[in-house]
Amino acid sequence: MNFDLTDEQREIQRLARDFADGEVRPVAEELDREKRFPYEIVKKLGGLGLMGMPFPQEYGGGGTDNVSYAIAVEELTRVDSSVAITMAAHTSLGTWPVWQFGSDEQKAELLPDLCSGRKLGAFGLTEPEAGSDAGNVRTTARLEDGEWVIDGAKQFITNAGTDISGHVAITARTGDGEISNIIVPNGTPGYEQGEPYRKMGWNASDTRPLTFDGARVPEGNLLGPRGQGFKQFLATLDGGRIGVAAMGVGLAQGALDEAISYARERRAFGQPISKFQAIQAKLADMATEIEAARLMTYKAAWLKDQGQSFTLTAAKAKLKTGRLAVRAAEEAVQIHGGYGYIEEYPVCRFYRDAKILTIGEGTDEVQQMVIARALGA
Repeated sequence: MNFDLTDEQREIQRLARDFADGEVRPVAEELDREKRFPYEIVKKLGGLGLMGMPFPQEYGGGGTDNVSYAIAVEELTRVDSSVAITMAAHTSLGTWPVWQFGSDEQKAELLPDLCSGRKLGAFGLTEPEAGSDAGNVRTTARLEDGEWVIDGAKQFITNAGTDISGHVAITARTGDGEISNIIVPNGTPGYEQGEPYRKMGWNASDTRPLTFDGARVPEGNLLGPRGQGFKQFLATLDGGRIGVAAMGVGLAQGALDEAISYARERRAFGQPISKFQAIQAKLADMATEIEAARLMTYKAAWLKDQGQSFTLTAAKAKLKTGRLAVRAAEEAVQIHGGYGYIEEYPVCRFYRDAKILTIGEGTDEVQQMVIARALGA
């Protein structure tokens, strides 16, 4: 077994880390406070090739492996979760289904803009009655005169309502007991994006409800075979969990970095608080848990790269890292004391951003169900 990163992976790590520190860190607090979408940052990420990393170069992608993708997501989240989820949701939810299930025509039309970051992709699964019960889709699509006529609603959808959003691939019932995925371009009459949610965290990312009222798209906008939507979105969620797990690792690492820096500078009783065993114990536990979570996340990405089953490992990684992110952010706030409750300190934002990692891309309870079933329980 070899745990060393390849030269290419180390270069991507350096590139993403330098970008996060140099371009994202100076504006992260302002973007969060103003709830402003980071258009310029997304444009620069696209220019660096980080918006289409695991996709073929023939479509403008980076041609990288999934371990490299996880590394980049981790490095971005170490500084800011809003930027990271914008990139991760675009890649694993908005672009991957097109690459994996799309026709040659769909790939040629959509992937170049998606891989370059000129357009953002979104995936519309969650509904008021279909969250953890993902198969309980109520949105419908019926064929009429060579077009899909779509009626329904989606909620908690990322990247669908920005000025550079290109499409959303939605799940819809196309017949009795039949779920399919359909590509709906932005600007389609009858398709509307609601106002952004007022959220606890991820304030600079785009999250909003969607409605479809007789929205019509060509029959050729079907993504993959008719009736295969359930299998498709389960596969999409599996890959998405690698990205969210990488976010958990990155947020926990960012919280640890901030806690160490503060503990070295903050003095009490005549010495830096980093010299007190109570603080050292917190830092040591955080560092140990982060290392374990990182290995699990990279393993899930490696299994995907090898063409092996990664569903179980991704579920374990997502469960582990989401909980870790919450604990690490809480401990970092505790180490900062009263200052940890003040918005000018990044750990305050990390604390607000962390909780969603135990909910999005499948709640902790869903991950436990996946794991338990694999155990034969």
